Order: sequence, then C-alpha cells, then structure tokens
Amino acid sequence: MFSNISIDIFIFSDYTVIINQRRQGSQTSEMFCFPFLQKYNREWSVLHMSENGNQSREWSSRFGYIMVAAGAAIGLGNIWKFPYLAYQGGGGVFLVVYILIVAVMAHPMVEMETAIGRHSASDTVTCFERINKKWGFVGWLANICTLLINMYYVVVGGWVLKYAFQYIISGDFGSDKQAYFTDFTTSTVEPIIWAMILLAFVSILLLFGITNLVEKVTKIIMPILFLFLIICGIWAIFVTDNAIEGLKYYLLPDFSKFSFTVFSQAATQVLFSVGIGWGIYETLGANIPKKNNLKSDAILVSICDTGAAILAGFVIIPSAFAGGVDMQSGPSLIFLVMTGIFSKLPGGRLIGICFFLAIVFAVISSLFTFFEISIRTFEDNLKMGRIKATLIISLIIGVGNIIVSLGFGVLSGIKLPWLDASGISYLGLYDWLDTFTGYILLPLGCLLVCLFVSKVWGFEEYEKELTNNGKFGRITLYDKILTYIVVPVFMVIIIWIHTLKSGVRHRHFLRSYDIFKNFNFIYL
Repeated sequence: MFSNISIDIFIFSDYTVIINQRRQGSQTSEMFCFPFLQKYNREWSVLHMSENGNQSREWSSRFGYIMVAAGAAIGLGNIWKFPYLAYQGGGGVFLVVYILIVAVMAHPMVEMETAIGRHSASDTVTCFERINKKWGFVGWLANICTLLINMYYVVVGGWVLKYAFQYIISGDFGSDKQAYFTDFTTSTVEPIIWAMILLAFVSILLLFGITNLVEKVTKIIMPILFLFLIICGIWAIFVTDNAIEGLKYYLLPDFSKFSFTVFSQAATQVLFSVGIGWGIYETLGANIPKKNNLKSDAILVSICDTGAAILAGFVIIPSAFAGGVDMQSGPSLIFLVMTGIFSKLPGGRLIGICFFLAIVFAVISSLFTFFEISIRTFEDNLKMGRIKATLIISLIIGVGNIIVSLGFGVLSGIKLPWLDASGISYLGLYDWLDTFTGYILLPLGCLLVCLFVSKVWGFEEYEKELTNNGKFGRITLYDKILTYIVVPVFMVIIIWIHTLKSGVRHRHFLRSYDIFKNFNFIYL
C-alpha cells in the first residue's frame, strides 16, 4: 500500500534525524525534522522541499509573511521621502500618479520576484540560475545594489535611533531643532557610533540565526506604527492652525500641475518604497508555502506599503503647513515636524519615544531582509559559512557607513564624477550612491526581471508557479502587457529622465549650517 511513496532517512552529525517522504509523480516532498540535540531547529518541525530538492523553511502564517514583507519594504522612504515628493509634485496629483504606478508597475514586479523566489527556494543568484544558468548575474546585480544602499540606509537609521534615545533620556532638542539636527549629523564621531550600534545589533541577530523573532515582533510593531501615524495625523489636523489647507493640498488633485517630471519622480519613489529590484521578494518568497496565493499576497504587500506612505503624508504635509516648516529641508523634515508635534502634544515625550522606537524597528526589520539577501548569496555561491558571510557583509557595510557619514561633515568636500547628457557632474558621496542605485541599478534590475520572466522562463511556467497550477486563476492578457510592455517602458523612462535627458537632479551640498536645504533623499 506504500508503493507510491519513497522514504529517505538522513542522520546528520548533530544527531538531527530527517525523514524525507516523497510521493511518486509529485513535485514536492515533506521533510519531518526531529532535532534531538539541535536546539536551533526547535521552532521548525516540518521543512518542505522544492521540486529542485532545495530545503525551505516556511513562514508560520500568511499574516506573518505579509507583515515581514511589508516591514522589509516600509522604511524611512515612506515616512519622509514620499511626503516631500508629494509636496513638490503638486500634492494630490502626485498621490494619484503614485497609486496608479503602484498598481501597474510595483504589483506585477512583486508577483514576478516572489514567484521566482518560491520556485527555486534559494538565494537571489541561485533562484535565477536554477531556471537558466546564464541569468545568475541578475541576482548579483540586486546584491550589489542592496549593499550600496545599505551603506547609507544604516547611517540614517542611526539618526532615528539617536532621536529615540534622546526622547528616552530627556526629550529636549533645544529651541532650534534644525540646528540640533545639523550639528549632530555633521559631527565626526557621534553619527558613526549610532550607525555602528544599529549595525552590530542587526549583525548579531543574523549571526546567531535568531531572525525568526522578526516575524513574531513584526506582527505587533507594524500595526503599532500605523496606529501612531493615524493618531498623529488626526491630532495635526484638528489642533494645529492651517493644517486643513495642507490636507486639501495633499488630497485634492490639481491635474494642471502634472508633468513628466512628476511621473518620473513618482515612479522612482515606487522603486524604493515598495522595494522592487532589491532581491527582497526573491529572498522572502523562498519561504512561502505552495498553498499561498502569491497574487493576493502581492496585492496585500503593495497596499500595506502604499498605505504607510499615504499615512505619512497625511501626518507630515498638514503639520508642515501648520508649522511653517520648509518642505525642502531634506532628511531633517521628519525630525523637525514630528518633534514639533510631540512638543505640543500632552504626553508628547512618551508618544515620541513610542513613535521613534516604532520607526527604529521598521528600519531594523528592513535591514534584516537587506542583510539576509547578501548573506544567503555569499553562503550559497561563495561557499561560506554563515558566520563568515555575516561578518564580511557587516564589514563591507560598516566601512561604507563610516565613509558616507563623514561625507556629511569632514568629507563633504569630496566629489565623485557622474556622466550625463550635460557632461560631467561632480556629486557628494551620498549623492553619487543615491544616483547610481536609484536611477541605474534598480530600474535596470527590474527591466531584466521582466525580460527574464517573459522571454527566458516563459509565461507558461511563470503562470504555474504564480497561480499554483491554475488554482488561483490565470495570467491574463492584461498581466502580460504589464510584464512585457508597461513595466519595461517605465524603467526605461526612469533611466532616461534622470540620466540621459536631464542628468542628475542637480543636488548639491550647501554651506555646512544649511547643508540640507536642497538635499534630496532617495530611499529614506
């Protein structure tokens, strides 16, 4: 009666016994793990195998995956950059364009990347190579891009950690909050210390492989972050003067303000905000059970991320209107607006602590995934142990953090060349990394993924993985048009607008005391 089942028993040196049960004719198998002496495997009793024989630990719940995926995508970009760009792009018209781009560009990209990851249940390089050996370079491109972004993302995360700590000890930022922020970020030592604390915390957890805690904590923290955004937004509207005018500007579209630049800025922000082109969804998708509906999961992740950005605009734009804060104050915007709100709110210090700690965790949850992308890749493709891979990745990012942090202060005079249609421009350290990753690597990576799915993998095989062999619908002509035409065209436009046509956005550091006046931040 067991003729259709084969059973293999594996005994490892750590005395973990795994029984592999494979049904004949089935593409998958189940591995029942009995870790007699292996303490790190206690939380995983059932491990699934892909059709390629790759072991994959699955998410414990669909909600847990959605929250982790949203946490990886939701970062400071949603809370600062989106409101800033929305203000510059005409408020309501930018909001409409952004939502449409999420629907026709981000959502299909999340579907594609997640399906590639689940199909191979492996790292970002191997997941492409298992389908076609020649296409592993797409995964390497994503890894390079993510490493470069981490070199400045951790720095800004350190700023948030500093503010959370300041709220805990006193909540006092002086009478001139802009001066406080500028003095801190341009100093030589202190920003590096906070960045290193954040880096060490994330690295240690990854080093010991206890990131399963992320799923559990994210289920609580991410809803709390949304709650705080809603509370602050309501308070800003009903308590502060002139906030209603800011809300009208934000929500009521004036299509006369639409331009090609507004479109390209919204499209670029979607790349960073939703997290497409990074390797995020290939990495997380490797652990998604076959029973999950990838199409609906992609919708939920896109909605959560977009909702966070919209809520941030709901808070910051009306508050900035009311407080007369310069919306061009760059990365200092969130620190100026939110500290101003909390200083006037009863119990504001406590709310400030909770708010900035929630953002700290949003940053940490993003970094777990960002780091894991490269760690897994180094483990599998460079044949490194996890400890060595984690230490090397942390060292690379740490060195980059120091250089970028100093680039706001003592190294602000260093400029790197950038070639565009207007000739050679010279950019600061952050600006150069920002431009290279945002306007070249990310859209190029997305463009290659579209080509891979449509021409290399093929829509037939892609459909099998995405829909679980038709269980969750079919790929329509509309889906094919988005994958084959719309998304690639959007990526070409991003590259063309920001490099070939108009060059970089002519962002320059100003005098040290006004360094952030015209500073334009990308994924923060």
